[in-house]
Amino acid sequence: MNTRILPVTSESLAWAKELIAAGEVVAFHTETVYGLGADARNDRAVKKIFELKGRPADNPLIAHVHTGYDISTLVETPAWTARLREKFLPGPLTMVYPSKGVVSPYVSCGLPTLSIRVPSSPTAQAFLRAVGCPVAAPSANRSKHVSPVTAQHVYDDFAGDIPLILDGGASQGGIESTVLDCTGSVPLILRAGLVTREMIAAEVGACENYTLHAGERPKSPGMAYRHYAPSCRTAFFGADEQKAAIRCYREETGRGGVPMLLCEHAVAAKHSDCRLLDLGATPEEMAANLYAHLRTGERAATLLIGIDPRARGGVMEGVRNRLLRAFGRNAEEK
Repeated sequence: MNTRILPVTSESLAWAKELIAAGEVVAFHTETVYGLGADARNDRAVKKIFELKGRPADNPLIAHVHTGYDISTLVETPAWTARLREKFLPGPLTMVYPSKGVVSPYVSCGLPTLSIRVPSSPTAQAFLRAVGCPVAAPSANRSKHVSPVTAQHVYDDFAGDIPLILDGGASQGGIESTVLDCTGSVPLILRAGLVTREMIAAEVGACENYTLHAGERPKSPGMAYRHYAPSCRTAFFGADEQKAAIRCYREETGRGGVPMLLCEHAVAAKHSDCRLLDLGATPEEMAANLYAHLRTGERAATLLIGIDPRARGGVMEGVRNRLLRAFGRNAEEK
């Protein structure tokens, strides 16, 4: 199969509509990362997403819709969720509701819920309006690999496997949407992102973080598996372990390797003699840069060395979630 990267035009959107209607998979830009989309009502098309990604069969997908789509045809929407939709949508927030069973059961992996997202990306909105149906879409990368924030990243993972990548430029948000469980009386964050717990609580009075327990099925993408991992060797150090990280860097250089240091700007400024991937100074900068730097590191380094940023809370919950998982760690370890 010939994979084409095309800008969003009336012609490319018409082709995307034909492909989706035929049960094919199309990659598209969102403000967070690129998505790998198929008709959420089509069992065969949804199963193709899992097959292409090598995605575990119990890891649910998100249904994407445009701003004018009536989500009440898909899910039950508790009254208190209206304020969150008004405040944060379209944008990087996925809301999990009781499902009405309209979409393929493969989207939610048999769970009685459905995750709905309304992306703010003009490219995504044009695509979703053109196809006119809910589009099931995880990130457009091989399972557990670094998520894609450019069309080229998608091509690197799926060249020859999908027909079309709609190019909307670089995804500026940088990490996947916040996923919020809206099935109870208090919202629960299943996956941290750019819409933070504090922001949600300010609107509806309360918000809590959910912890997946051993043996429990994941309710959302990004909960149960190592994700976002670069293909090169990695090492990870805490914020107070800079000396050990630099020692590791020197040892890899001494072995003839090519190490690179992935760290926040304050740390990078102290080690200008090293090969650096500077995440930035603010949580938003670190979110925007993380996946692009992980992709750069896996191509250029024999050993990618991560140093945990010092900042905590807010957007950093999402950044650290992805960073720690990329290096095979969890929040309790570092």
